[in-house]
Amino acid sequence: MCTGMIGSRRLSWADCPGDREGEDHMESGSSLQGGQIRSYGAALIAFGVAVGLRWLLAPWLGDDGAYLLFTVPIIAAVLFGGVGASLVAAALGLIAGFVFSTRSGADGLASIEVLIFLLVATSLVLVGAQVRRLNPLSTAGGPTAAARSSLAHDLASELNLLIDGATEYAICMLDLEGRVLIWNPGGQRLLGWSESEIVGQDISVFYPQDARDAGKPQEDLNRTRAEGKVEQEAWLLRKDGSEFLAHISITALHDQSGALRGFGKVLRNVTDQRASERALDAGAEQHLRSILSTVPDAMVVIDDRGKILSFSTAAERLFGFQEADVLGENVSCLMPSPDRERHDDYILRYLQTGERKVIGMGRVVVGMRKDGTTFPMELSVGEATGHGPRVFTGFVRDLTERQRTQARLEELQAELIHIARVSGMGTMASTLAHELNQPITAVANYVEAVRDLLANPDPDDLPMIREALGDAAGEAMRAGHIVRRLRDFVARGEVEKSVEDLPSVIHEAAALGLMGARDQGLEPVFDLDPVASPVLIDRVQIQQVVINLARNAVEAMQGMEEPRLWLAANDQGDGLVRVTVSDNGPGVAPSIAGQLFTAFISTKAEGMGLGLSICRTIIEANGGRIWHEPRSGGGSQFHFTLVKVEGESIHEQ
Repeated sequence: MCTGMIGSRRLSWADCPGDREGEDHMESGSSLQGGQIRSYGAALIAFGVAVGLRWLLAPWLGDDGAYLLFTVPIIAAVLFGGVGASLVAAALGLIAGFVFSTRSGADGLASIEVLIFLLVATSLVLVGAQVRRLNPLSTAGGPTAAARSSLAHDLASELNLLIDGATEYAICMLDLEGRVLIWNPGGQRLLGWSESEIVGQDISVFYPQDARDAGKPQEDLNRTRAEGKVEQEAWLLRKDGSEFLAHISITALHDQSGALRGFGKVLRNVTDQRASERALDAGAEQHLRSILSTVPDAMVVIDDRGKILSFSTAAERLFGFQEADVLGENVSCLMPSPDRERHDDYILRYLQTGERKVIGMGRVVVGMRKDGTTFPMELSVGEATGHGPRVFTGFVRDLTERQRTQARLEELQAELIHIARVSGMGTMASTLAHELNQPITAVANYVEAVRDLLANPDPDDLPMIREALGDAAGEAMRAGHIVRRLRDFVARGEVEKSVEDLPSVIHEAAALGLMGARDQGLEPVFDLDPVASPVLIDRVQIQQVVINLARNAVEAMQGMEEPRLWLAANDQGDGLVRVTVSDNGPGVAPSIAGQLFTAFISTKAEGMGLGLSICRTIIEANGGRIWHEPRSGGGSQFHFTLVKVEGESIHEQ
């Protein structure tokens, strides 16, 4: 027994496939029993008729055709009965044939007649069985087919109720040409056309005139044919001429053989939903703008093409531009050369390779204000990806005041170091005087004694002279040992090396070392080969070397009309990288060119001559060497080498 509710109609037991099939089997069983009785009866009647005819024709037939007439009951049983009735008719015919035949069993002709009858009967039974098996019309299957047809009709009715109940959706079926075949009440509520008005119409009536002129209706069907399903949002037209924003879903409908039969189209009005979302976005944008107007650090938002999307109030104060002046412009307008020309290539390389150079990490770079002046700044870049386009957010912090303070501190520190050096040199001189006074005095005394002894040579004095000279040599060796030990103490030092990106090290050092130099017309030129990286160095010490060389070059070019500074890095092979700092200044006098890296040798009037000496000590401690060459065309160029780290070495690190 099966009960249930679909819609508002209660299903009875007659709607349940399981119960209905049980009833069908019961009816089929009783019908089968009645059919078998009728088939056996027909076979017996046919056999009785055959016996009567054979008895009436006996005077004329004699012994001939004893079995002939008894094939008729077999045929009747095959046609109206089944295999069982046919076998019964064949057995009765065989018995009757023996009765009507007067030939003896030894007669060969009688045996042939029996054999022929058996072959004919067997053939008729087999043919009849095969025909009945292939016959699709069965009395027992009739009630089941009717029940299934009734169930299919009920399911179709329930499906129609479901489609008609979707009042928030316009559901329609289209033929291959795009004409409406099926239209639900939701379509009438949403677009205004009734079923009688829209069936047979082309779907182009749903589209505004500009979309029809652009071929949008046919384009949607062609896309659906190619892709199988298309979902989009577009403006559609109602019967009264008003437009609304709709979410459109078009699906290609195929039959079991894969042939395209038509299209299913579902429409939903999303105008209010999108308006609410835009209102929320507008509120969020206002909230974001309130944050941007108060955040202390400058913030610039750009897209993946480098176009400025947002420019905070702090950024306006820092760069001197108003937001309206830079919106839509390339962010390179905030950079000096050569970064201005290379920035788009930086973004393109990141989008293609995913290799991060600045994103997610802070870096000291140089910015340019509206008036053309440059300043050092700390830049941190973040990336945002979501449903919309990819955007990059840069947070900028001005380092001008910090570096001015740092420069003043460095000046004070340099003065303290100078005083400490002078004091240290005095202490060193006192130490040397104290330590060396005794051995030098002893040497002088021994030499003077030998001189006095040799004034009046006496062979007996030779042992004494040799002893005095030996003691003098010993004291001289002692003085040399004191000097060597002091030198080793001063020169001894340790460095902490790490794997570093050389272009990043040089850029940061240049930003610090050239502070204020750009305002004097100096434009540094960078030629940093990406292959010449990474290197194994003490980052702080190498930046000290670059800063010292850059400042020396700036001071050497002081007062020149077109000062130029070049910073280059190249892979020179043998596991080394060469860094070159060049300028177009007056150069170095040949008289002191060979002594540049010697302590207390300086080309500056106020210099102490220790800067290049310290640079040499640092470079040698980092596994390289440093040297000077005159630049062709005028000026100087300083080279130093560093240890390059290969891929295998990085893995080991």
